[in-house]
Amino acid sequence: MATIALDATYSAEPQLTGIGVYSRRLIETLLTLETPHRFLICYRLSRLGRRQHFLQPGSVPSARAKFSVHVYQEPLTFWLPWQAQLFHSLAQRPPAFHFLNEIVTVFDIFPLTGENYSTSDFRKKFSDLLLQATARATRVITSSHATESLLVSHAHVPTEKIRVIPLGVDPPAVVLSREERLRERARILGSEGELILGVGMIQTRKNTLNMLKALKTLPPNYKLVLSGGNGYGSEAIHEFIRTESLGDRARLLGFVDDAQLAWLYQAASVFLFPSFEEGFGIPVLEAMAGGVPVVTSNVSSMPEVGGKAALYVDPHSPADIARKVVQAVEDSALREALIRKGLARASEFTWRRTAEATLAVYDEVLEP
Repeated sequence: MATIALDATYSAEPQLTGIGVYSRRLIETLLTLETPHRFLICYRLSRLGRRQHFLQPGSVPSARAKFSVHVYQEPLTFWLPWQAQLFHSLAQRPPAFHFLNEIVTVFDIFPLTGENYSTSDFRKKFSDLLLQATARATRVITSSHATESLLVSHAHVPTEKIRVIPLGVDPPAVVLSREERLRERARILGSEGELILGVGMIQTRKNTLNMLKALKTLPPNYKLVLSGGNGYGSEAIHEFIRTESLGDRARLLGFVDDAQLAWLYQAASVFLFPSFEEGFGIPVLEAMAGGVPVVTSNVSSMPEVGGKAALYVDPHSPADIARKVVQAVEDSALREALIRKGLARASEFTWRRTAEATLAVYDEVLEP
C-alpha cells in the first residue's frame, strides 16, 4: 500500500477545459477502483477561493479508495513529499516539490512544435515547464501515439519512460429523438438549415480560419456555430468574419456548460474539427457519443482517435473541408454509417479503462 498524491488544481475551475475534465474524471474514477493505495487530492493554494469545486469525501458516492483533500504551496507545505510516495502531475508541469517518484501527464507539446500557435513568452514558459516535468518524471503518460512520437523527437523523452493511455468520454445524460434534434437545431439557428458545429478555442491551432473559409463556399443554408473562448490568433478570425460579411452565418457562443454542449452536439448536422495539432481531441469522441457525423483532420492524433468512424480532411484545404462537410450532411447512406460507427467507436473509450491503465502505471512505478 502506498500514498499517491495527484494535482487536481485544474479540476477546480468553474469552466473546465480539457485538462480539467481529464483531472476530474480520472480522479473520480480512480476512487471507485479496488486498490490498497490511499490518495491525496491536492489543490494549489491559489485555488482556495474555488474550494466549492474541490472533491470532498462524500462527493464521490461510489468511492472505495480512501482519500483526503490537501492544499499545497511552496514552501509552506514543505512536508508533502514525506506524506506521498508518488506524485502525479495532471497538467504537464513539474510539482512544486521533489518527490521520490513522479509521473506527469502530457496532453500536447505545441509550445515546442508550433511557432504560430502561441506567443514567444508562452512558448518559452511552458516549454521550460514541460521539459522539467518530463526530465524529472519516472513515467510520462500521454493520450496518443502521435504525442508519444513528438515527445521522443522534440522533448527527447526515452520511449521506455512513456505510457500511452487514451482518454475516456461520457455518453450524453439525455438522448434527444430525431424530432427533438431538429427542433433544437432550428431554435439555435433561428430558422431551418444545416448546423456545422465547432468546439474549442477560437484560435490558429484549432484552424478556425479555414473553417470559415470553407463556410464561405457552402450554400447559404449552412451555418457555423462555434463553442469556445478566444485564443491566440482570434483577432484575425473575427476580422475575417467582419470583412467577409459572415456575421449572419457564423455564430460564436463563447464558453457553454456541459449540459448545453451535449444538446449542441445532438442538434448539429455535422461536427467539424479540422485542428492542425491535438494531443488527443476529446470533442471528436463527444460528438460521436452524441450521434453526430464527424469531419476532422487527417493529421496529428485525430485519425488515431476517430479510427474508421470519421471523414478526414486536409486541414490546409478549405475546399476539401467544404466538400467533406457536404458529404457528411447530404449523403444519407454515408451519414448513417458515420453515426453508427461513431457511436460504436465512442463506446470503446471509457474513463474506467483510463483509470485502470493509470493505476497499473502507479503499481509499476511503486513495485519494489
